[in-house]
Amino acid sequence: MRRAGVLMPISSLPSPWGIGTMGAEARSFVDFLADGGQSCWQILPVGPTSYGDSPYQSFSSFAGNPYFIDLDDLAEEGLLEREEYAHLDWGEDPSQVDYDLMYQNRYPVLRLACARLDRSGTGEFAAFCREQESWLEDYALFMALKEKFGGRSWQEWPEKLRLRRTGALEKARKELVEETEFWKGVQYLFFRQWHALKKRANEKGISIIGDLPIYVSGDSADVWANPDQFQLDEKGRPTEVAGCPPDGFSEDGQLWGNPLFDWERMKQENYAWWMGRIAFQFQIYDVLRIDHFRGFDAYYAIPYGDKTARNGRWRPGPGIEFFQTVKKTLGKKEIIAEDLGFSTPSVRKMLRQSGFPGMKVLQFAFDSRDTGSDYLPHCYGRHCVVYAGTHDNDTILGWMKSAPRKDVQFAKEYLRLNSREGYNWGMMRAAWASPADLAIMQMQDLLGLDGRARMNTPSTLGDNWKWRALPGSYDEKLSRRLYREMRVYQRLPQQGRKSANKKSIEK
Repeated sequence: MRRAGVLMPISSLPSPWGIGTMGAEARSFVDFLADGGQSCWQILPVGPTSYGDSPYQSFSSFAGNPYFIDLDDLAEEGLLEREEYAHLDWGEDPSQVDYDLMYQNRYPVLRLACARLDRSGTGEFAAFCREQESWLEDYALFMALKEKFGGRSWQEWPEKLRLRRTGALEKARKELVEETEFWKGVQYLFFRQWHALKKRANEKGISIIGDLPIYVSGDSADVWANPDQFQLDEKGRPTEVAGCPPDGFSEDGQLWGNPLFDWERMKQENYAWWMGRIAFQFQIYDVLRIDHFRGFDAYYAIPYGDKTARNGRWRPGPGIEFFQTVKKTLGKKEIIAEDLGFSTPSVRKMLRQSGFPGMKVLQFAFDSRDTGSDYLPHCYGRHCVVYAGTHDNDTILGWMKSAPRKDVQFAKEYLRLNSREGYNWGMMRAAWASPADLAIMQMQDLLGLDGRARMNTPSTLGDNWKWRALPGSYDEKLSRRLYREMRVYQRLPQQGRKSANKKSIEK
């Protein structure tokens, strides 16, 4: 079945409280998607962000971002009074997230809400803690210790805590019981709101596509609590780190800095840690996009301490055996493979064997630095997901202004783009018209925004992950236009398609 969806990060939703949340605007966005004939809402990772504010560098693979908890919904429950947060500074620019203000003002407010939770052993909060104990206990202690040590990385903590000596951990749990209860409370509030939002989306016929980074942050509860799963030395420091080699887009390559998995050890344990991680993702998402699919075939290892990715080397990953284990352990799941960039015969073979759809990005089709041919719509098969651009790309209008002139001219000729229709609508139309089973568009492109609304520029720091939609920017007029496009290109949900056909007959 042909489907369509929109890429819209939770953080980018409008709200008066400095960042998008899982409250009224999120519910309104679900309604907008349903009215626009969409089947999917794709988001970015929802974990708590660390240095650089990137959702791909999180303190946990399991925890939710406290910033996304809606304060108005907490007030309706009686956990907050509006005057406790309405007077605080949430930023002057509604089109940008001010993460410094989030850090300063959000946590004191959440402490008030968590202090009012029912902490009895028979309540919902206690049940949540028991159900999520496998990751929640370590995460809560990790965050409490980070607070105690002024936010420093766990690799800078005292040795006994850094290396998780039993006595030191037990002492810390007793001393920091109030702090750990707070961090557990935050996660309870997050997932209660998340599951309510997901329920609403599913009832409206909207599937939520989550995003799973292949790697985890070095400064995370994942690495601290599971050091044997990673390539670390006896002091807990990485021996090599993740990244990508130099290419036409970056002469130094990309130095991500994430610790690498000990795939040999994981294989001996039947990839138990990974199976738990993926199983958890499917508790909160309907579909899962796995980032950097190539890394499961071969991964690029860079010596720890290097300043660039130039001296890295390719090393073998677990290959198709990993995904066979996923299917055997968890059953058949709807997974999208992020297979962008330079591919190899072995990666393409692994993709075929997995049965997962890969990704196509229209902007790449016209990039003269790359071959681009596989990204031209006439080359697509049905079994793929097409994007005009992803969160790592410029907006369509931004790309039209910044890309080399010959690349833009090629796009205009191939796609028959014109200013009357709108360059953004012309490129999206080509994606919707393509054979791809699923077409996902960035919200910025539906809104016709330029490069100032770009979400992320890879290998840069400072201005990423901040874009937010303005209140009222997506409205009934836009949803009607989107619905018409879905009807033309036969991407309406099944029920919507039946309704559209009925309307045509009645006319």
